[in-house]
Amino acid sequence: MSQPRYRAAIVGTGGIATAHAQALARSGGRADLVAAVDVDPDRARTFAATWNVPRAYASLTELLREEEVDLVHLCTPPLLHAPQALECLAAGVTVLMEKPPTLSLAELDTLIEAERRSTGHVATVFQHRFGAGAARLRGLLASGELGRPLLATCLTQWYRDEAYFAVPWRGTWESEGGGPTMGHGIHQFDLLFSVLGPWREVSAMAARQARDTETEDVSMALVTFDGGAMATVVNSVVSPRETSVLRFDFERATVEVEHLYGYTDDDWTITPAPGHEKVAELWQPDPDAVRSNHDGQFAAVLDALDRGEAPPVTLEEARRTMEFVAAVYASSFTGRRVRSGELGPGSPFAERMDGSGAPWKTPSSEASQ
Repeated sequence: MSQPRYRAAIVGTGGIATAHAQALARSGGRADLVAAVDVDPDRARTFAATWNVPRAYASLTELLREEEVDLVHLCTPPLLHAPQALECLAAGVTVLMEKPPTLSLAELDTLIEAERRSTGHVATVFQHRFGAGAARLRGLLASGELGRPLLATCLTQWYRDEAYFAVPWRGTWESEGGGPTMGHGIHQFDLLFSVLGPWREVSAMAARQARDTETEDVSMALVTFDGGAMATVVNSVVSPRETSVLRFDFERATVEVEHLYGYTDDDWTITPAPGHEKVAELWQPDPDAVRSNHDGQFAAVLDALDRGEAPPVTLEEARRTMEFVAAVYASSFTGRRVRSGELGPGSPFAERMDGSGAPWKTPSSEASQ
């Protein structure tokens, strides 16, 4: 029996749309890219020509009116994610959207309610969960072979210059929702949570060290987990030597991955504790293993659609990661620890990631003085 063939469209044809088009092209015929959408008609037509897409549209509304699609890939700026996902859900169309899924917890909760009334679903792109190394690590942890998780380090130290932030929607609370905590390190600590489970409490700091933005360019957090583990999470866009590092210290081994924007099996190492050397034999790298790119998650999305299930990563799963983002800002801006579940309706940090306002002057306010 042949697998179902899904009709997909990409909305927003900027840089990240290429990764989505590549994943669709490598889906083995399971999905067809039938349309591209962009507010810039020339860019939409160029993208369509590059990827042999039959039709290009200037708006999501036009796409949903003219096309029968099963899956919409949202590759638009973050401020558009919630309203566009709501429009798709109203049409009963499933959405795969880039991170961050929304600008706030309140927006995310609105999507969760809308999804319950729709035949469509919403999934967030957190592709690092789907690499072979992460899957192997979760399997060994679940089997008990590694012992209890004790300590972790999660570093996203990247470099983005002033030209990067010249794009109007970047570096603002209104359109991007936050700095590297929201838009850069989120992939790394989402993977951290997929391994260690629910976080319990956060104590954090954020600062605007070097970039002329409204948002932070550095944040640091100390995190405790329900299972008892502790972690340090660092997010930066001012680090000239770029790296992405996750280190897990278990009772019987240390497991580490260092990469930049996506890992392979070769990027992982395991160091057994004395007396537990056999644990290393359980870590068997595969030269043909799935890389942590969009392909792995997209395959999982299609598998879920085949089964008639909600595709990963669901809004409920993404909410744990987004709640952590809000907690980092809340702790940083109020100077106190924030517990999971604390930022409920009515909290300014549930409505906006900067809550009642960042503790530093914005570029616009400085210019007016």
